[in-house]
Parts: sequence; C-alpha cells; structure tokens
Amino acid sequence: MSETAAALAANRANWDERVPSHLVAYGVADFIADPARISSVVRDDLALMAPHLPGRSPAGLDLVHLQCHIGLDTLSWARLGARVTGVDFSPASTAAARDIAARAGLAATFLDSDVDSALDVCEQHGTGRFDVVYTGIGALPWLPDLTRWAQVVAGLLRPGGLFHVRDSHPVLNALDHDRTDGALVLGQPYFATGAPLRHDHGTTYADADVRLGNATTYEWQHSLAEIVQVLLDAGLVLTSLAEHRTIPWQALPQLVRTPAGWVLPAGPERLPLTFSLTATRPGR
Repeated sequence: MSETAAALAANRANWDERVPSHLVAYGVADFIADPARISSVVRDDLALMAPHLPGRSPAGLDLVHLQCHIGLDTLSWARLGARVTGVDFSPASTAAARDIAARAGLAATFLDSDVDSALDVCEQHGTGRFDVVYTGIGALPWLPDLTRWAQVVAGLLRPGGLFHVRDSHPVLNALDHDRTDGALVLGQPYFATGAPLRHDHGTTYADADVRLGNATTYEWQHSLAEIVQVLLDAGLVLTSLAEHRTIPWQALPQLVRTPAGWVLPAGPERLPLTFSLTATRPGR
C-alpha cells in the first residue's frame, strides 16, 4: 500500500468512527422533526450561489454533493427543491445519510466513493451529469490530488452547469492552531509539498469530548492559487471568488461564536477564515 493510500485509509476509519457523535452534534433528530429545517452551511452557501442559479434557486436542478459525510447538507438541498446525489468515501457516513433521508421522507441517492472515482461511480449508477456540483466546507484539505478533483468536477457538470465550493482559507490551514496566546503564526507550509500533515488529536471538531480510537488523520496543503488554477486547467470558467471573515467551527482557540459564525474577537481584517468560489462549465 502506498503512503497516500495508507493515509486515506486512516482518514476513512476516522470518519467512519465520527458518525455516531456527529449524528448528535449535527442535530439530526431536529432536522428530521422539522420539514422546513435546512443546515446553516447550506443557508450561507445558498446566499453565495443564488446569483449564479436560474431563478436564484436550486429547485428542479440535479445536484451532486462531493464529500457529503452524513448528508444533512445534501438533504437540505433536497428540501430546497433539488434532485440530490451525495458521494462520500466513508461507508458509515453514507449509511447514516440513507437512514436520515428515509426517516425525513426525502428522496436522495447516496453513493460510496472517493472523489477520484466519483465520476465513474455516478455513471455506473446512472445518475449522469449534473446542473450543480457542490463541495461543502471542510473538504479540500482531505484531498491529496486537486488536479484529479477538478477533472472530476468538470466531468460531472453539464454544459452551463455551476460548481461551488466554500472552504477553510489556505492561510488559516497554514497557521499554528495550537497557540493560545492569540498570535497568528504560520506553523505549516502554505504551498503544497506533496506530503500530508499528520494529526493525532483523536477528537472531532463537532464534539471536543469525544475520544476516537482511530485518532490519526492526514491532510494536504493547497494554496488558493492551486485551487483556482486546477479548475481553470480543467476547462471551467471562474465566475466569483471571495474571502470571508467567518467560519462554521472554532478553527482557532481565540475565535468566538457569533450569529454569523466563528470570528476573530478583535481585528477580523487580519485573517481570512474561509474562501468561496463559483465556476461554470462552458456550453449550453
């Protein structure tokens, strides 16, 4: 097994083990009980995507969500009227997503696949091409090869289709996340090195009290320029790029929670916490 394959296997085991705690932390019971409920992530992403959607709505569109985890964001798009497919490399996650969909009475397809194989797996299941390819927040650092990712995104899109991603900002990913003195210090490479960064925290961003047996995970650094360029190289046309001062989780010890998300308590202009972009596949 190659180093990359071993790292991905460790990540898959870690994400499988996160599922039970995330079913609680993500408020699955409340999501099922309230037919009008959508996730806060999708609420924020819809505001960014709306200017690029027909009628400013996903209603009636075919949408695929890459790295969908337990599917709450995917199913939120279903509640907004999209025909949805979720793809994830964690079988425990997709199993949970199917169960949530059934209990919530929502139509959705969830497929087991890593991103590299997602195009082939979607074709095998007859889901075809999509009007929207969506990558939720917190996804890109888990991918070793963004060139292949961009090719898959482009391959999944119909001509004229929309791609959207919002994720942690690459500068944030390069900071020393363990400092508690409030200083913003670059402690990791900003540019891709090819080698993953190893973490042995054994916990989860959704519940700091959980202790996971599969504690080791691996993430890969990707600069903002790399992310944009691989999409351009795949033939997509960039239609928006923005940097934001909020993030949906406590990515640094000094961040404080607000109704808009987690922010730096003073001087939020010092650091972009997330970025978002949209791109389209040329054609009609």
